[in-house]
Amino acid sequence: MDLLSMVSNAGGAFASPLLFGVLAGCAVLFTWLAVAPPIFQGKSGERLDSYLQGGDLVEEQEIRRPFTARVLFPALRRVLGLLGRFMPLRAVATTRQRLIQAGGPGGLSALDFMGLRLLCAIGAGVGVLLFSQQMPVQNVLLIAPVGAAVAYLLPSLWLGARVRARKNEISRALPDALDMLTISVEAGLGFESAMQRVCERWDNALTQEMRRTLTEIRLGTPRDSALEHLAQRTDVPELRTFIAVLVQSSRLGVSIADVLHAQAAEIREKRMQKAERLAHEATIKMLFPLAFFIFPSIFIVILGPSLPMLIETLSEIAGGG
Repeated sequence: MDLLSMVSNAGGAFASPLLFGVLAGCAVLFTWLAVAPPIFQGKSGERLDSYLQGGDLVEEQEIRRPFTARVLFPALRRVLGLLGRFMPLRAVATTRQRLIQAGGPGGLSALDFMGLRLLCAIGAGVGVLLFSQQMPVQNVLLIAPVGAAVAYLLPSLWLGARVRARKNEISRALPDALDMLTISVEAGLGFESAMQRVCERWDNALTQEMRRTLTEIRLGTPRDSALEHLAQRTDVPELRTFIAVLVQSSRLGVSIADVLHAQAAEIREKRMQKAERLAHEATIKMLFPLAFFIFPSIFIVILGPSLPMLIETLSEIAGGG
């Protein structure tokens, strides 16, 4: 017993310094790992280092843009906005609606567009005054207002043409889009998923407005309200009728697939009737070029060779008489 107790006491005395040394080594190792920089960096660390060393990315992208886009266009937009404030509010509201129907060309707001009209009028008036200094004053005072009025109306005419072109594009794309919606809904997709499928299939004015409608629905707008906003933005009679029937049927619980099928057939029939009407009107519209351009050319070709002989014969008859 004395021998065993002596061995155990000796082992305990030897184990205490060893345990202390192991703990001290672990403490030094953990301290070094906490302070020393990492040897291997992950992708996130590399991205952070490149971001810190690369500078401001937004500022670099802004500098890469051309001078006109960075300075001239913003300054011009500011001037147009200031000029547009002098226009009546009712005209600004009407212009805003027309810009929406035209698809927002150039990102112009209503004030920008009204300011553009005033700027065109002022520029045309000043240009007439500068380039007609040698003309009489009465003529200059007459031409300058006319030029300013024409320049003031040109942006409005251009905007009207854009609105009509966009409405025609939507009307032409609507039957095919309704067929795609009908097939998708009958296949089991929801109405929003069917609209998304149509947007993925084509890229035109109608699908652009549909994407905006889907965005409104995803942001929390009720579907009926988003569809009504679509009808207001486009102002196409066929689309407005379709949306009114669709909203009414959803409120009454009618099957959407049946409504889509019926509306697609009706719109195709209307388009066929419109094509037939335009074909009948073509014969009347051809009278003007026939009477003023084609018939005179035919008369010149037919009577041209005999015209010198006819003139000579008439001159002889007149001389003999």
